[in-house]
Amino acid sequence: MHPGAWWLWAIGLATAASRTTNPLLLALVCAVIAYVVSARRTDAPWAKGFSAYLVLAGVVVVIRVLFRMFLDGGSGGTVLFTLPEIPLPDVAAGIRLGGPVSLEGILAAVYDGIRLATLLVCLGGANVLANPKRLLKAVPSALHEVGVAVTVALTVAPQLVESGRRVHRARLLRGESSRRRHVFRAVAMPVMTDALDRSLLLAAAMDARGYGRTADVPRSTRTATGTLLLSGLVGVCVGTYGLLDTTTPRALGAPVLVVGLAVAAAGFVLSGRRVRRTRYRPDPWRLAEWGVAGCGVAVAVSMFVAASLDPVGVDPPTSPAQWPPLPVGAALGIAIGLLPAWIAPPVRSTSEAAA
Repeated sequence: MHPGAWWLWAIGLATAASRTTNPLLLALVCAVIAYVVSARRTDAPWAKGFSAYLVLAGVVVVIRVLFRMFLDGGSGGTVLFTLPEIPLPDVAAGIRLGGPVSLEGILAAVYDGIRLATLLVCLGGANVLANPKRLLKAVPSALHEVGVAVTVALTVAPQLVESGRRVHRARLLRGESSRRRHVFRAVAMPVMTDALDRSLLLAAAMDARGYGRTADVPRSTRTATGTLLLSGLVGVCVGTYGLLDTTTPRALGAPVLVVGLAVAAAGFVLSGRRVRRTRYRPDPWRLAEWGVAGCGVAVAVSMFVAASLDPVGVDPPTSPAQWPPLPVGAALGIAIGLLPAWIAPPVRSTSEAAA
């Protein structure tokens, strides 16, 4: 599979998750991501860190609830318990530390935390399914330097998970107990050292392959490229503001946004001439890629439609506290995200690929 298809699919699911606070729908999005990952991930090193994203998602929910309890947990009528309140000076009026904690405030924190956790799970699914090296190869020439930075940043978490497992296996082979004291010196330091070594190797490999080197272009071309990029970005900002603000004229909305995107695209094409690179065996974009990407777009569109038809079901209230409903239309739209488990071609193990 082309890595861009997996990212479009994950972005579509993340867009749908950002449009709802219903924990049932968010749990369904996480279940869809987990099922597709289990069905179509490879045995590559970067594909073994999905459980770490799930743990991180749970930590995010807990932290969000704790912050709400200590900072603003009393917004509601059903008080669960009362924490010791810390008095603050007058300059911090409106901020409260401690005090009563209500059920409605806890529910609001849980809903927001689950939404953020679902976004992390979507990011983890894309990182697990998409090959980061092939993703970098598919980046346009104009975004090559940015693509290198983004790809390196996205591979930090999988590489740390792989380093942690390697250090854990080494400790077990030495007969060291997993409950040994001085965990930082025994585990964290080797993991950080291994990550630093990998960074140095990656930097040396990138320098040997000519990353960051640009071709000589006329000054007039550089001026035209900068002008087109800046004009396009200004047009995109103005067009986006026109679409979001209903009081602005319609001419400042979609037309300006389309023109800005076209001008920015022209600037990207011109700036791509500064970077000369070749692709060995480029990844084709076939019918399976269209199907996987289309599933992600369909999930996002279905959530937008469901939010307009049933806003209470997609964004349930927390006051009064009640069990959230399950919108059938939104749930069926999210279920479309399961189709890549069958649309995408079956994966091959490393031994099969070598054979």
